[in-house]
Amino acid sequence: MNTRLGHIQFNVRAANLPFYKNLATFLEWPVIFETEGMLGIAGKSEDSLWFIGEVKDAANDYDGPGMNHIAFATETQAEVDQAVSHLRANGIATLFETPRHRPEFAGSEGETYYQVMFESPDRILVEIVYTGPKA
Repeated sequence: MNTRLGHIQFNVRAANLPFYKNLATFLEWPVIFETEGMLGIAGKSEDSLWFIGEVKDAANDYDGPGMNHIAFATETQAEVDQAVSHLRANGIATLFETPRHRPEFAGSEGETYYQVMFESPDRILVEIVYTGPKA
């Protein structure tokens, strides 16, 4: 069987859809569908993320059952720093003492795992990460 990721759906508060559109625009993921209550964005490999503006009131525990976070990979360490600037300019706090290098996740000597983590208004944990040669 030859499969690939098709899409992931996130249930979010409709009032927060502009947050996801702003993030997608910054990350250069084009909007492929948009209505008052739904936003679809596309990756480069025909994968897509869908944000549906309907939720039930429920607590989110990152370390409980279900998804822990979604990560967007960058091509350079500088792009992670650009994302940090974008987050700060939009009043979005970074989490877990990021941005920072995580040597425990680096593939090998001379490489890095450099990340920033933050939370969406719906408490979805998001990571923007560079892996590769340390700058």
